Formats: sequence, structure tokens, C-alpha cells
Amino acid sequence: MKFIYLLLAFLFFVSCKGLFKKEKNNWEPPIFPSPPAQPRVQFLYSFSSSAEIVGKRSGFIEYVVGKEPENPIDKPYGITVHKNKIYISDSMLPGLEIVDLSNKTFRYFAPGGLGKFKKPLNCALDSLDRLYVVDAGRRQIVVFDKDLKYMGAVNSGKNYKPTDIALYKGRVWVCDLGQHRIEVRDQKTLKVIKTFPETDNNSEDYLYSPTNIALYGDEIYVTDTGDTRVKVYDLDGKYIRSIGSFGKRAGHFVRPKGIALDRDGNVFVVDAAFENVQIFNNTGKILMYFGGGLPAKGYMSLPATVDIDYENLDYFKKYLIDGFKLKYLIFVINQYGSGKVSVYGFVEPENKKQLGQHLNSLYLGRK
Repeated sequence: MKFIYLLLAFLFFVSCKGLFKKEKNNWEPPIFPSPPAQPRVQFLYSFSSSAEIVGKRSGFIEYVVGKEPENPIDKPYGITVHKNKIYISDSMLPGLEIVDLSNKTFRYFAPGGLGKFKKPLNCALDSLDRLYVVDAGRRQIVVFDKDLKYMGAVNSGKNYKPTDIALYKGRVWVCDLGQHRIEVRDQKTLKVIKTFPETDNNSEDYLYSPTNIALYGDEIYVTDTGDTRVKVYDLDGKYIRSIGSFGKRAGHFVRPKGIALDRDGNVFVVDAAFENVQIFNNTGKILMYFGGGLPAKGYMSLPATVDIDYENLDYFKKYLIDGFKLKYLIFVINQYGSGKVSVYGFVEPENKKQLGQHLNSLYLGRK
């Protein structure tokens, strides 16, 4: 009897086709920019359900132990990668999908009681693995401990409408769409320390519709969707400059949303109208873009947010095209389409001599 159980376990293992098995076919992943330019971003993988993470059972295994339920990602908006886990805020669930890359698991997190979600948009985790969820339906920030037990929730009045959150230097930075400002809270007490900007809509630093936020160095980057640009402030809330403007060319925006920065200070901005991600250096110069709204794998369908990760490269290296190495991962959320979570890689040639004549014009670390 013991032998039969061992055999079934072995068959289950070898029959699963998920994230850790590379399919053999003639499909070639999209690369950006397209040849003859030097590739900088490559599409690696995408998933929209648990089956693409944990794998599907073979017909024989389904006959013996039953069919594995396939849990879909419904309408995601936010994404954050923390250690070896991916947290996806799903407003339709409503709740979070949590993907554990090391254990190859997929689970829903939709608590009841005091922690029940209404419309979770974005989330962040601190060094103690506490989870902070921005819930636009509750108009609150809801906090859970490392075991996902409810700890509490905070808001700032009836006009409060949080949309995004970032944890940085002992502070909680929140986009408050309802009151056109950034709210800064103490991470330990969650009490409000300050808000900014305190100006009217005649000022260049005014936030019409602050939707997403990211921090780098001593600067705060806020996507102002209502003003079709990214606005940059210092840590005291003083306005510094803006990135992009309304228009139809590269470097312009129509509906900017999610934002993230790499370790070189390059700024990645999602545009839901262009259905792409544009990359700027930290002075606001456009460097390149990737994605686009083509109905094909590796492109985008109403993208919302972006996150950058340097820790989980080993899980995706096998998807690289020959001759390149992976510098970091770029995760993009699509609210529609077959690839709700798309994973791209920032790539560079294994042999630096391959850079050739494109090095000076396309190297993103160059200022």
C-alpha cells in the first residue's frame, strides 16, 4: 500500500506543467526594442490562474485523485513582490492572490470579519512581513501581521480615498485621491505626520488625481493621472519637477498609472491608454518603451501597475533568449487578457562586446 502512495505522488509530480517547466515549442518571446536595436527588455512568462503556477494534473492523475480546481485571477490592479512571494490586489475577488515561488503555491487571501475587503487596489509589506492593503471601497488602510491576522485599519475622514502605498524610511506614504494629496504616516503608530502639497489647482505642484507612488533616494514620484504627468517631490514635500506631459508620442502620457524605479533611478511608468510601460531616466528623459496593445502573448491589455524585483531571477532565467543574462525582473499587471500578470526581464548581453553601436544610445544606466 505504501508503494502505491509513493507511486501516485511521483506521477503527480512529473505530470504537473507549471512555472518550473519550460515548454518546448517554436514560439519566440517578444523583445524590446525590436531588432536591429539592442534588446533591453524581454517577455519571460505570464499567468492568469493557479494552474500556470502549480501546474495541471495529467488525465491519469485526475482519474485517480480528482481534478485540480483552477483558481483564476479576476480583475487585478496592484502588485508587489516581497521576498519570494507575489501579492496581487484583486478588486473583483475582492482580496489578494498570493503566489509563493519557492513552494510553487497559489492561494486566495479574502478575510472576513474586521479584515474583510471591499475594493483592494494596492499593498506593501514591511521588514517584519506585515501587510498593508489600500482598500478604496473601505477608504482605509488595512493592516495584517506576518501570519495574515487582522491588526487594524486607519483612515483620514469621509473624503479620504487611498489608492496606493509605499513604505520608506520608517514612514507610510499614501496617495489620497479624495483630498488631492500625499499623506505621510509614522510606520510604528500609523499616525499622520504631514500631508502635501497644501496648494490649490493654480499651482504646478497641485495633485489633481494622485493614483500611484514610488520613492527613490531622497525623492518621491507621484503619478498624477488627472494632470497626465509624474510629479517629483523631496522627502519634505517640496515640489522639484515633473516627468512627461499629455500627448501621443514617446515620452507623453494619456492615462499614466503604476510607477516603479530600478536601482539606477530609471523610472517605469504604466500608461493604460497606450497599453505600454515607458522608461525614463531620473531627469525625465525618455529612454524606451515596451509592451503595446497587440492581441498576442507578451503584450498588454489595460495595464495598471508595475513592480521591479532583483531577488527572484532564478525562477525565470530559463525563459531567456540565448546569449543574454537577466539583470532584474519587471512585473506588470493587466486587468484584461490572457496574461493578467506578465513578467519581463531587463536583459543585457553575456558578452559586453555584443553591445556594439547601440550601447551609447540605449544603455539605461547612463545619465
